[in-house]
This record gives sequence, structure tokens and C-alpha cells, in this order.
Amino acid sequence: MDFSSKFSFKNLKSGSINYIYLLPIIALILFIFLYPITYGIYISFTNFSLQHFYTATLVGFHNYVLLFKNGLIYPIILQTLIWTVGSLVPMVLLGLLVANILNQKGFKFRGLLFTLILLPWAFPAFISLLIWSGMWNTSFGIINQFLSVFGLPRIDWLFKTVPAWTALIITNLWLSFPYYTAFFLSSMQSIPDEFHEAAKVDGANIFQRFSKVTWPAIKGAIAFAGISGFIFTWNNFYPIYILTGGGPGTSTYSLTVFAYNQAFDFYNYSLGAAFSVVSIIILAVMAIFMLKYTKVLEMLT
Repeated sequence: MDFSSKFSFKNLKSGSINYIYLLPIIALILFIFLYPITYGIYISFTNFSLQHFYTATLVGFHNYVLLFKNGLIYPIILQTLIWTVGSLVPMVLLGLLVANILNQKGFKFRGLLFTLILLPWAFPAFISLLIWSGMWNTSFGIINQFLSVFGLPRIDWLFKTVPAWTALIITNLWLSFPYYTAFFLSSMQSIPDEFHEAAKVDGANIFQRFSKVTWPAIKGAIAFAGISGFIFTWNNFYPIYILTGGGPGTSTYSLTVFAYNQAFDFYNYSLGAAFSVVSIIILAVMAIFMLKYTKVLEMLT
């Protein structure tokens, strides 16, 4: 009895020391993560702006009422969904397709091809977006020059709503699908070769092997990649900001880009903060729903 008491006390003491060692990183996380969020929520309840930079006061839910009263936020929420789902679906499907091709044992030069596929992901995104911005240019962009070879008219890619969305999604697809390819390929390579060999012996073709062997083994990874990709794409700021800036008009704004626009272009910091808070709440609710519906955490354990 005395031995167990001493043993428990010793374990408790050792655990306490371990927590003390973790205090610096916990404090750093609290400062880097929680402080900006808390301060942003606070700003959303004030009239903090360029006019009230030093004299900001609490205004309650005024900024949130303004968002929903004028109805501006509703189309921007819809546009954010279009941006997120429209980008994520082709990225996941293309990544899955390419990963399945690269996973075939008889495929030659797959090492070289995999290296080439990773280049868009490894290249700095900001530089890539500047290059794509020039490629989509109406007058001298290479995409319109390519269309003119076939006698097709030039398209104002970044100055009309549907072409702008097309340009954004294609650009984001090029930037992001290598990540999904690498992620799915690593998941596929964790499947024992014996399963595929047994399916081949039974006469299964490549599609049947994917549906009966590969899919059940990696569906948890696909769900995880889909949810994490949804969160990342929802908050992905740079493609829209660099290529269209939210235009033409406000037709390609996402919540994050519009929040930035309000805060740093019009210096209405409180309204921009309110947009950010609404975006976080919507994203958190959708993420919780997706985690519960897909049961991805259960599949990964």
C-alpha cells in the first residue's frame, strides 16, 4: 500500500514536470493563435476604422447587423462555396486519378513524372500566380494566343464573371493537385501488394482493383484530405486577390478577400473583422458537420 502511494506520487511529480516543460510552447501557441482571434472578435464589436483609429468604442452587434441588413454577405458566402467546392472537387479527382496511375507497378518513368508533377507545388505560389495572371491576359496572354491558332475569339478571362471563375479554378487546380497526388499515392503504397496480386489472379481489371482493394483502404485518407482541403481552400486568399481582386465588380469575392478589402483597402477594420468572424463560424460549423458525417476520425484510428 505504501509502495503504491509512493509510486503514484512519483508519477504525478514526473507528469507535472513534463507539463512545466510544455509551458513555453503552450504560451507561444496561445499568443500566436488565440490572441489574434480574440482581438479580431473584439474589433468586430467596435467602430475601429481609420476615422476612429485611436478613439474606437464598443458598438455591440452593429457591424454584424450591417452585414446581414444590406444583404451583401449572402452572395459572398455563395461565391466562397463556389470557389471552395469548385476548386476542391477537381483537385481531389485529378489527384486521385494521377496517384492511381503512378501506383501501377508496370508504369515506366513514374519517378520522373512524379517529380515533374511536384514542381507546381514546390514552386513559390506567389510567383506562379503572377505568371498565370500574365497567361490569362486578354491581349498578350498565351492562352488567348493558343485559342487564336484555332480561330477562336479572345476571351476576357479576368474581366467577365464566368471566365474569371474558370481561370481561378484552373489556376488553383494546377497549384494544388500535386499535393493530393502525393498524399493519395503515399496512402496507396501502404496497401500490401498481396491484395492487388490476389485481385489480379481473380481476373479483376484496374477499375475493379481500385473499387474493391484501393478505395476501401484509402477512403479515410480521402475524407481527411477532402475536409482539410475544404478548410484550406475556403481561406485561400492569394489566387483570388492576385488574379481578379474580387472582380469583375464583386462577382469573385470570397469572405477572406472581402474582409481584407474592407480592412486594408477601405480601412474599415471593424467590418472586416466581422466578416472574418462570420467566415470562421460558418467554416467551423461545416467542418464539424463534415467530421461527424464522414466519421473520418474513426476511419483513421
